[in-house]
Amino acid sequence: MKAFSYERARTPAEAAAAAAEHEDAKFIAGGTNLLDLMKLEIETPAHLIDVNGLALDTIETTPEGGLKIGALVRNTDLAAHKRVRKDYALLTRALMAGASGQLRNKATTAGNLLQRTRCPYFYDTAQPCNKRSPGSGCAAIGGFSRQLGLVGVSDACIATHPSDMGVAMRALDAVVETVKPDGETRTIPVAEFHRLPGDTPHVENALEKGELITAMTLPAPVGGKHVYRKVRDRASYAFALISVGAVVQPDGTGRVAIGGVAPKPWRVEAAEADMKRGAKAVADGLFANARPTHHNEFKRTLAERTLGSVLTEARG
Repeated sequence: MKAFSYERARTPAEAAAAAAEHEDAKFIAGGTNLLDLMKLEIETPAHLIDVNGLALDTIETTPEGGLKIGALVRNTDLAAHKRVRKDYALLTRALMAGASGQLRNKATTAGNLLQRTRCPYFYDTAQPCNKRSPGSGCAAIGGFSRQLGLVGVSDACIATHPSDMGVAMRALDAVVETVKPDGETRTIPVAEFHRLPGDTPHVENALEKGELITAMTLPAPVGGKHVYRKVRDRASYAFALISVGAVVQPDGTGRVAIGGVAPKPWRVEAAEADMKRGAKAVADGLFANARPTHHNEFKRTLAERTLGSVLTEARG
């Protein structure tokens, strides 16, 4: 691990301003992803800004009847929150499917959303990776790609986003709240937060330099039956081959978001119009223009069958 300087921020605006002042600064809270990357020298920040003291660890009801979740709320606390379990059960189930109990105790809401997109070649510094070193190439394309993406990918990157929580947040239409270095605040729909790789896979989200996530807001509950199903190579502490988060209403309509297939939590609202027709019709919409490799083309079928199982459970 390379040497770095360190400070503790006192306010969100102060933290954002400090990040803008340093050429290579990172925020740190739980550190469950960042510290691993620093040990491997994939991330080498010159300056760390500790945001744990910013009082962003509360969950509050909004005037519209939704929930405002502080950026520093730990995953364990969010999953166990009474209102989340009652009205946003999809989020609880997605969080409990992720990582391990020890990691959920440390991981934060904002940190979960900001996890670096996963790929074995990203972690292997002996291999070219456009996310690690822009323009160096993508070893995953033409390499072993069973775990990697087949939709939303590009000629520069086929990695997938690892967040289970992000899949639920996408299905629930969450909004990200931030503060910029000048103190200005803004909101970003989670649908627009993660960026597809295109020619710049190292740019993973819509945040500007120094911008700090302060909260995520959920709209008023949508009701319905909430189901999260994660298919993986082992029963726990593994990333999804496929995950399906669905909210299904009594009339058969609903929402579906997919994990394990794209560089961001994947949802195609137009495909949801076919939910009454069944899993195949929805999957056809979700995977339109898919670009599978010979290693991961099975994910298309696996996603359809998993979605079929989810819809069957949701409809009783």
